[in-house]
Amino acid sequence: MAGEAGSGALRELILVVAVALAGLLLAMAAAFAPWHATSAGNAPASLVELHGPGDPSSGPVVVHVG
Repeated sequence: MAGEAGSGALRELILVVAVALAGLLLAMAAAFAPWHATSAGNAPASLVELHGPGDPSSGPVVVHVG
């Protein structure tokens, strides 16, 4: 079965692997690229501050009475 596959199947497999490697390289370039420059130089890497739904600073609070 697999031994009977022609060169078309091998070409398709090589194409799939090449596209996967290109995607991996693009993802690594995006992940490890330097941050956008600001007027004070490069912005330092830091975590984004996230708020959970129970945090008072996450928005308006609706109080249910009754």
